[in-house]
Amino acid sequence: MSETNLQKNILVAPLNWGLGHATRCIPIIKALLENGFQPIIASDGTALALLKKEFPNLTALELPSYQIEYAKKGENFKWKLLKNSPKTINAILSEKKIVKKWVKEYQLSGIISDNRLGVHSKKIPSVFITHQLMVLSGKTTWISSKLHQFFIAKFDECWVPDAKEIPNLSGKLGHLKETNLTIKYLGVLSRMQKKELPTQYELMVILSGPEPQRTLLEEKLISELKNYQERVIFVKGQVELEQKTETIGNITFYNFMQTQQLEQTFNESEMVLCRSGYTTVMDLAKLEKKAFFIPTPGQFEQEYLAKKYKKEGLVPTSKQDKFKLEDLLAVPLYSGLPIINSEINWEQLFYLFERE
Repeated sequence: MSETNLQKNILVAPLNWGLGHATRCIPIIKALLENGFQPIIASDGTALALLKKEFPNLTALELPSYQIEYAKKGENFKWKLLKNSPKTINAILSEKKIVKKWVKEYQLSGIISDNRLGVHSKKIPSVFITHQLMVLSGKTTWISSKLHQFFIAKFDECWVPDAKEIPNLSGKLGHLKETNLTIKYLGVLSRMQKKELPTQYELMVILSGPEPQRTLLEEKLISELKNYQERVIFVKGQVELEQKTETIGNITFYNFMQTQQLEQTFNESEMVLCRSGYTTVMDLAKLEKKAFFIPTPGQFEQEYLAKKYKKEGLVPTSKQDKFKLEDLLAVPLYSGLPIINSEINWEQLFYLFERE
């Protein structure tokens, strides 16, 4: 990249819905820095807290919360989102006004929004990141997909973190038969690197996602793992001011881990028990780790991915309320996620922000 980018500020704004949107922005932020740009972080809640810990020297700004909440029962998930939709719409309208002000105030040269629908500008190049060109919502899938595509069309480009061809990870979510959107497939986007390390843990549990489902799964798994004889490391996915750890029997608990420690722990673990969130899926594929998936009840995307991988003989799965400890015995019988070799050409992607 030319030296003219040294003062080019790029706003990177992930949605605060679990930690996946924020964590998959970490390699993007690092790539921006390596290519001479100056990233500015913007989000809210735990997503913002996580990125501030990862990049303490970068400017961090707060955006309005979409106030996404999960229902206690999976079948009420869609209705809970609908009930909260006025708050979400208000947040989108508010962030549009805020970003308009920031473009001038921070002399932004570009925007990268990970699923924040109002974070774009007509004055500077704006990119939307999503693996969901199709948004599954049961009988209303066609409406939710068209609505999502309507918002994506307001951006200059849509970056899909997946391979364009088969094998890929997102299936029908990230691959439309026909579209007028300007789509670029990035390949697998992960902050993790595979390392050959001695096995320290038979099982790694990693949780994330909005409440109350994160806590419900935590309680379920702690109850089930009481009878597990092997060493377990359990990352709760609660980003707090300080890291906390405690060991109870054969289980070591952490409230959260930052990238370097998390990468090491993944590499030191024989298998992983987690949600089928797409960012976690990409991490597991990059690390070539076998896993067991428990999708968030009622979240169509996670349920689709878990069923897809099970049907393809890649990863076993169970519903949250049906999970039993002995289900983990199925993990070695599955082949694991496909290895997708793809180097991301960041210089080519970031050329969009070179325009005056």
